[in-house]
Amino acid sequence: MGPILLALGLAVLAWVVVVGDLVRRYRPVWHWYLIGYPATAYRVVFTWRKVAMLNDLAVSKRPPRGLLGDLGVKGDPLRPVAPRISFPRANRMGLTVLVRLHAGQTPATFLKAADAFVHAWKVHAVRVTSPERGLLLLTATAMDPLLRPGLASAPAELLSALIGVLESGGAWVMNLRVVPHWLIVGATRSGKSTLLARLITQLAAQPVALVGIDCKGGMELGLFADRLSALATCRREAVAVLSALVVDMQDRMSACRSAGVRSIWELPDKLPPVPVVVIVDEIAELYLSDGTREGKAEAEQCSTLLLRIGQLGAALGLHLVVAGQRVGSDLGPGVTALRAQLGGRICHRVNDPGTAEMTLGDLNKDAVAVAQSITAEERGVAVCTGPGGGWSRARSHLTPTEEAVSTARKYAATTPELPAIDRALEVPKGDDK
Repeated sequence: MGPILLALGLAVLAWVVVVGDLVRRYRPVWHWYLIGYPATAYRVVFTWRKVAMLNDLAVSKRPPRGLLGDLGVKGDPLRPVAPRISFPRANRMGLTVLVRLHAGQTPATFLKAADAFVHAWKVHAVRVTSPERGLLLLTATAMDPLLRPGLASAPAELLSALIGVLESGGAWVMNLRVVPHWLIVGATRSGKSTLLARLITQLAAQPVALVGIDCKGGMELGLFADRLSALATCRREAVAVLSALVVDMQDRMSACRSAGVRSIWELPDKLPPVPVVVIVDEIAELYLSDGTREGKAEAEQCSTLLLRIGQLGAALGLHLVVAGQRVGSDLGPGVTALRAQLGGRICHRVNDPGTAEMTLGDLNKDAVAVAQSITAEERGVAVCTGPGGGWSRARSHLTPTEEAVSTARKYAATTPELPAIDRALEVPKGDDK
């Protein structure tokens, strides 16, 4: 009878393991609520005091200094007390814990201990935020949501593009009405081109003029030429396109001044000009010079024109999306000035720490470290900034080139015309050889 019961018990255990593995693979949310959350909550509650003491998060109710006669004595705190925490609350991606700080404590010490929480609780990541003074919110992510990101949903708005999914599980949206200019960096095969294809696909159906500047002979943006109002494939053409846009920007200024408004969005319905999104692929090609006087002059012109659009274009419906493999001050002093105007930042995997620092360092030092940890296998994963000044890991939706090209052709008939740019790109007779 004993061997039969043992065999039956082993069979039941094997069945439970197999079923649990299937649920974990195909219904990860169910697996988290039924198995993952209870085990993780147990670890949070029963390891909290030990983790707090080992990472100097616990404090003593008695001061660590005392007087022995006239001699000041400093010793170890007696009976350290860990900050009080709430019971872990589950969500679809993990759990959250509220921490009530002791007097004198700051979030900085908890930020340093984030890795300790990850290992003690056996979760993917822990984010530390402060919803109000004296309180911390620890958000533990049970698994990496960017491994199989899918595509979240977001309301359709003018100049808004659904790019992919955030690490929190929410929609990753580039809204040019909220953040008018963007800087996108990433090494070869990091997902930068896929993101640009996704952006063009999302904007193609909208009444928006798309202007491409691709000084690699149009190899990247030339695929979407059917939907582009203009395409510059060399720096000379880029200077002509940007110059025409600056002239158009001045005309929009005059229209706003005559109507007594401060942006084109406040103009009467019959007057607003079409919004323009300028997509620059490989910014370094516009700034690097071959040393000749003509080359230096063209680079300076590009730098000045891009900076003017960045400074003045937001209220006038001119938006910049600047992409490149690397961005550094060695490209010229104008790069740093332009970066200051590009409020939206997206950093894929990069080959040098200077590019990550240039992209995210002036906004958040933690984001730089996270961006540098992106591996070559994580194509499409990036660190992006949000409208509130924070940052998040995200992954762009995989948009095949064929789908992006077919979408561009589908909406080719709706491409707005920009006569000023067309005239600027016309080749004079005798110069077509």
